[in-house]
Amino acid sequence: MMDRLLFALTLSVLSSIAHTSSSKPHIIFILADDLGWDDVSFHGSNQIPTPHIDDLANNGVILNNYYVLPVCTPTRSAIMTGRYPIHTGMQHWVISAALPYGVGLDEVFLPQYLKEQGYKTHAIGKWHLGFFKSEYIPTNRGFDSFFGFWSGKTDYWDHSQGEEGFWGLDLRNDTTPVWNEWGNYGTELFTEQAVDVINSHDTSKPLFMYLAHQAVHNANSHQPIQAPQDVINKFSHIQDERRRIFAAMATVLDQSVGKVVDALKTRNMYNNSVIIFSTDNGGPAAGLDGNSACNYPLRGMKTTLWEGGVRGVALVQSPLLGTTGRVSMDMMHATDWVPTLYGLAGGDTKKLEHLDGFDMWPSLAHQQQSPRSEILINIDGYNAALRFQQWKLINTSTAHSGWYPRPGLTEMSSSVSKVPLKNAVVNCSGEPPKVPAECSEKPCLFNIEEDPCEYYNVAEKYPDVLQKGLSLLANYKRSMVPPRNKPVDKAADPRIHGGVWTTWCD
Repeated sequence: MMDRLLFALTLSVLSSIAHTSSSKPHIIFILADDLGWDDVSFHGSNQIPTPHIDDLANNGVILNNYYVLPVCTPTRSAIMTGRYPIHTGMQHWVISAALPYGVGLDEVFLPQYLKEQGYKTHAIGKWHLGFFKSEYIPTNRGFDSFFGFWSGKTDYWDHSQGEEGFWGLDLRNDTTPVWNEWGNYGTELFTEQAVDVINSHDTSKPLFMYLAHQAVHNANSHQPIQAPQDVINKFSHIQDERRRIFAAMATVLDQSVGKVVDALKTRNMYNNSVIIFSTDNGGPAAGLDGNSACNYPLRGMKTTLWEGGVRGVALVQSPLLGTTGRVSMDMMHATDWVPTLYGLAGGDTKKLEHLDGFDMWPSLAHQQQSPRSEILINIDGYNAALRFQQWKLINTSTAHSGWYPRPGLTEMSSSVSKVPLKNAVVNCSGEPPKVPAECSEKPCLFNIEEDPCEYYNVAEKYPDVLQKGLSLLANYKRSMVPPRNKPVDKAADPRIHGGVWTTWCD
């Protein structure tokens, strides 16, 4: 812990004297929220066209073996710290608005690493990494500016947050509450802010912009999914109402990606930019949280360790990539972004200590052999999952463990902009088994390369492989730290703080 604190202080000093260079690439990290595997057309779905995201995918590198955590906060902590949540205490659920904890202050965040390399750092959208004390908010964790919300969800139109029986505004410009954006749709509002950041950026300095959209996450429980009516009307052919609204939410998200790319091109920044698009977890299917995402044909959904909950939609696009228009089957994890982007920014990755991630840029840009041979997906109580080589070990409950078909059924084959790249589409052999493999009493073993939809438990067929997986998992368990979770604190009630969600333990 002390080593990381000293390293953080060193980064702070270095960032104040860093020599900037226009040759350092601009880094644009777009994080979607609750977007399912089948909610983008580059994975083969022709129900919701996503032409702007597809354009990045088809002219970049699609990450087809990219893993995240099953819910929001753990993934965001992994992206920011480069460490597995079991090593930061973030492995158990999410930080609700009234919970008095956050990612430990001894952890160094991605923007802090990049500031050492002379980057200007800006965050827009969703935080969800703790705000009970001012030390935990974005502008005190490496970001020069922040516009968005500190909690896990808000209403898309009035930007209020209802949770734990409390209700209040959650929209800020840096630390100042923003009251005058009522009626402006959240995804479009954050897009405008992102374009403003690009337009006002001094291009002689490298930019890191973290655009963490709330889309396509649900809003508050009384109206969980929301989109502009004119966009909803474009999907009148989808019979399922929730899926129709979800399609509109995904469309506005896709339009946002196009506007950000256009802004980079207008400022002549695009040719020296690296754009990352990722989701934070699998989609909430079958009405979970009132939503209507789709992870077809993968098993499970958000909150689960099945592929539908943790195999993330992701891509990297940049003119700086050596080979584009390809699908990477190398395993990659959310923890890899810190060393990958730090190295890309000019940092010496050998100086990074205690990280679980790997520098994947040589693999992404030049197709060099990946340094990864395994991924800890998560350990949370008896729920645990691990990828190693082609195998997946999983021990988990039966909740949300099925295969959930595309809702609404109606497709738009004429609207898909391009035939998906080879290997970008997951194909499963046959129909799901009538009696699914049950992995709560004993761990299961799946061959993900041959069985990406987790149909067939092969633990009994390959006992030596099972034992290897259990041994790897046991090693991770020995390095775990306890979850940092805390109970609800009624002192967080916005009624005490002028109707605003704010820091309350300073």
